[in-house]
Amino acid sequence: MAGKRDYYEILGVAKGASAEEIKKAYRKVALKYHPDRNQGDKAAEEKFKEAAEAYEVLSDDQKKARYDQYGHAAENMGQGGGFHGGGMNVEDIFRNFGDIFGNARGGGGGFDPFESFFGGGGGGQRQRGRKGSNLRIRVRMTLSEVANGAKKTIKVKKHVACHTCNGSGAKDASSVSKCTMCGGNGVVRRTTNTILGQMQTTTTCPQCNGSGEMITKKCPTCNGLGTEYGEETLTIDIPAGVQDGMQLSMSGKGNAGEQGGPAGDLIIAIEVEQHADLEIDGQNVIYNLHLNFADAALGCSVEVPTVDGKAKIKVPAGTQAGKVLRLNGKGVPSVNSYGKGDQLIIVNIYTPHKLSAEEEKLMEKLRQSPNFKPQPQKGEKGFFDRMKDVFRES
Repeated sequence: MAGKRDYYEILGVAKGASAEEIKKAYRKVALKYHPDRNQGDKAAEEKFKEAAEAYEVLSDDQKKARYDQYGHAAENMGQGGGFHGGGMNVEDIFRNFGDIFGNARGGGGGFDPFESFFGGGGGGQRQRGRKGSNLRIRVRMTLSEVANGAKKTIKVKKHVACHTCNGSGAKDASSVSKCTMCGGNGVVRRTTNTILGQMQTTTTCPQCNGSGEMITKKCPTCNGLGTEYGEETLTIDIPAGVQDGMQLSMSGKGNAGEQGGPAGDLIIAIEVEQHADLEIDGQNVIYNLHLNFADAALGCSVEVPTVDGKAKIKVPAGTQAGKVLRLNGKGVPSVNSYGKGDQLIIVNIYTPHKLSAEEEKLMEKLRQSPNFKPQPQKGEKGFFDRMKDVFRES
């Protein structure tokens, strides 16, 4: 038919779109142009109906096949073969597409299209009480624990479920009744008149917080809150590779919720203890090795600390100050990926502050030796250039 927009264009999907893609696209368009969101906007009302007509056709395999072959001309192909979306009103749309907008409500309740979108009382599990607050703690980690991961057992002081009422807040099972405001539904509905008829919106009941229940007699221990101050012992598995300042979260391990509500989360802030000899730089571990002049000139074997103990390394003869030696895989892992960093050993040449008379004579003799005159090799990099190379490789 002349003047009608293409159904696929209306919903913003390709011709080969799947049924699920078509359904999702319709939900998006219908929400955008819903009359409750665009009261008095005639253009939005027409686009809302237009989208419903497009979905009615494209969600039906037979109608979709005819439309793909003949376009809008399929509307005039005899009884049962045509499309009838053009004459729909808003109630027709809600009735025909309950799977999109939520089911009809009996007893004069009308239709509630927003329940299935925004979680209002559409058959989901009700939640009693208020959610507990999050709890924050600090956990200290050694460098070895950072490298290998750790299991920490800690005692946490927090609000826990009341031991008398098991968190319900009621004196006993008979001390709970239906909420007088929502009649036990957990939601309250408000009906408004629009140009298209009556529309209904649903919100969580403010009196029972959506549980549908009220406490008639409070627990004497917690005075109806359902919580008391206590302590819980928790075992926390901390993965390898965490860094100082990083935060982990344990769902449902925070403060208990009131009157049976869900618990908050436990936020774990990581503090890495400073190591006596090693420093962390990202995934790499850095150690400053101090050698005397003789060891640097002659070469030597030395023992250096690592994350997991000690390791013996060889220092080549003629090693210069600032030389960086590398122990592959002796760093720490990344918490989000595989592999480990390296241990970087930075060579420092120790110069004594005071010499004995005999040492001064030896040094004077060495100073006159041609081999002890500085002879930097061509192209030899300085300390900072070598460090840049090291971190570029890391």
